[in-house]
Amino acid sequence: MKQYVIDGTFTIDGLRMEGTDIPRPGCGQVLVRIRAASLNYRDLLMATGNYSRNLKLPLVPLSDGAGEVVEVGEGVTRWKAGDRVAPIFFQNWLAGGITPDVPPSALGGGCDGILREYALFGEEGLVSLPPHLSFEEGATLPCAGVSAWNCLYSGNLTCGDTVLVMGSGGVSVFALQLAGAAGARVIATSGSDAKAERLKGLGASDVINYRSEPAWEKRVLELTGARGADIVVEVGGAGTLAQSIKATRLGGHISLLGVLSGQRGEVNPLPAVMKAIRIHGIYVGSRAMFEAMNRVISLHAIHPVIDRVFPFSEVAQAFRHLESGAHVGKVVIAL
Repeated sequence: MKQYVIDGTFTIDGLRMEGTDIPRPGCGQVLVRIRAASLNYRDLLMATGNYSRNLKLPLVPLSDGAGEVVEVGEGVTRWKAGDRVAPIFFQNWLAGGITPDVPPSALGGGCDGILREYALFGEEGLVSLPPHLSFEEGATLPCAGVSAWNCLYSGNLTCGDTVLVMGSGGVSVFALQLAGAAGARVIATSGSDAKAERLKGLGASDVINYRSEPAWEKRVLELTGARGADIVVEVGGAGTLAQSIKATRLGGHISLLGVLSGQRGEVNPLPAVMKAIRIHGIYVGSRAMFEAMNRVISLHAIHPVIDRVFPFSEVAQAFRHLESGAHVGKVVIAL
């Protein structure tokens, strides 16, 4: 089989394709033929050495994929050949709160990921794909989809809430779709008028161009009658958090998971204290969250937004497309 690896040359062009044997499942293991994979910003940071230089190399990258079971090992009862599945991001996080043993089980980081034709997983580390989704659509769910779900429901999303999302990347678009399915109002930000129209077409009630309105938090307050958003999906990080705090209602919730505006910066915490805002760090989520999200995706027949699909031979081009920021939704690789 073929697979890509990060071998210490931390550039997009340093991703190396190699040949290796197809693994065989042992006791409790499932062999999955990967049919599609999708990229997250984390994967770009991994490939370029900006996430961590303390990776165990060589490393097969990527956490998000979907495929079909081709063989199961002794004792496996959850799956059979032909089942359509997706791996969970953290192979050790099945339910409940995150624990110290969870982060080392992250696909494409703590352990080998899915940018390969076949991969082994423990039988507990997979979920069923919603029946109406293609493999390409299913491949978008494990990180971006579950992260968006966790962002919303850690903030106790209810019908009628106002949710603020930032930009048009995978997490933000998933949050827009899932919040809309729950009956929430969604306000989005974007630096592109063309992307703004796309976001409105996906259900955003209003889109604020942060280039023409750099003080976008004031516009959020105007749109909400000075109340502010109930939940903010904060993907910008240090560069936008201060504005997010201003845009959040008294007693509101900020789900913090991104560093798109930079990894360093100072934020005065006093406004968050004075507004009794909950700031919750989001690190993807558990299998239980994934399964709950899939039930909603199935019920509402939600289709993930895919910007472009690249062939397995054009992985570098897929990474560059993600790096360009020109995408709306997810960048997918078909195997």
